Amino acid sequence: MPSKPEMITLKSSAEIELMREANQIVVEVLDEVEKAMAPGVSTAELDRIAEAACRKRKGIPAFKGLYGFPKSLVVELNEVVVHGIPSEKVVLKEGDICGIDFGVCWKGYYGDHARTIRIGKVEPRIDQLVTVTRECLYLGIEQMVPGKYLGDIGHAIQTHAEAAGFSVVRDFVGHGIGRKPHEPPQVANYGRPGMGVKLKEGMVLALEPMICLGGHEIEVLKDGWTAVTKDRRWSAHFEHSVAITKNGPDILSSRKE
Repeated sequence: MPSKPEMITLKSSAEIELMREANQIVVEVLDEVEKAMAPGVSTAELDRIAEAACRKRKGIPAFKGLYGFPKSLVVELNEVVVHGIPSEKVVLKEGDICGIDFGVCWKGYYGDHARTIRIGKVEPRIDQLVTVTRECLYLGIEQMVPGKYLGDIGHAIQTHAEAAGFSVVRDFVGHGIGRKPHEPPQVANYGRPGMGVKLKEGMVLALEPMICLGGHEIEVLKDGWTAVTKDRRWSAHFEHSVAITKNGPDILSSRKE
């Protein structure tokens, strides 16, 4: 029998506001983590800061125990693409880049946001990698309007990354988000314009380009979680949770000014 099509849930304005609250907790948590990121600090310490900051705000760390993940914060140091486990043995150094990815459950709804942080002064090409990856995120978000397609998002990200000489990870993608941390549809960071699912008002998607300095191939380490680039060249990652509205994209994980 043919498989059933993915059920994409459209969120009401009230649900979107609850998701905005969840994402604002994520923003505040990552702000606290980012302030602590400096040479000599272990990624385990960053995890402790993140969980404490989340619980202080009455949120539930979304990733701890999710599919068996052991910590609250995901850390992505240098060649780590996604799903890095915080460790006392992994210590930040001058010149590193480190992605921090955190999720929150709040009143039954989820928020998800990630950013890559430069530790001190980084090499020019690494600096460009981080800058271009962040640009890819916002170029993808620009496509998130009713009537466009998932392929438009992926195409915007892929063309910008590849024009700068970088590659786009294929093995991991963005996703829908709502009452679950991961919902349909999958949101690839590559694609062709006008292809895939048509975007509708009420969709909420976690868009997260993962861009590599070298090739896009990845491998998972023996811990069963940590995904690194196969060539061990560095990677950057940014993510926002975004609602599609009649007025255009609404970035729920954007910092309130």
